[in-house]
Amino acid sequence: MRQRVVDAVASGMSCRAAAARFGVGVSSAIRWVARARTRGDLRPDKRGGNVRSHQIDAHRDFILDLIEAEPDLTLAEVADRLSEATGYHPRPSLVCRFFKRHNVTRKKDGACRRAEPGRHSCAS
Repeated sequence: MRQRVVDAVASGMSCRAAAARFGVGVSSAIRWVARARTRGDLRPDKRGGNVRSHQIDAHRDFILDLIEAEPDLTLAEVADRLSEATGYHPRPSLVCRFFKRHNVTRKKDGACRRAEPGRHSCAS
């Protein structure tokens, strides 16, 4: 389909006319023609994937040391400490994915220790 749209434009048809003729979006036709002109290749780009983990992984030792020193930090607090120390500003969700990828599990029981006895199942 991409090749037919590009061929139609190359033979003199406008991108809008080629898009209407082949039943594709105008923006897609424009993008395909531009890609054919600049790259000479019509294959689609890769989709999805992990594009940011290498940024936070560069701070792996700092994060692991931080969690070891202060195990009750929340994800947002870890992100804030990392931001203050290094200038890298990860979102808490990225910190969570970092922990999952590195098999870091933390049992946070600070709230249970503060609760009145008998109110929560984890109270002793």
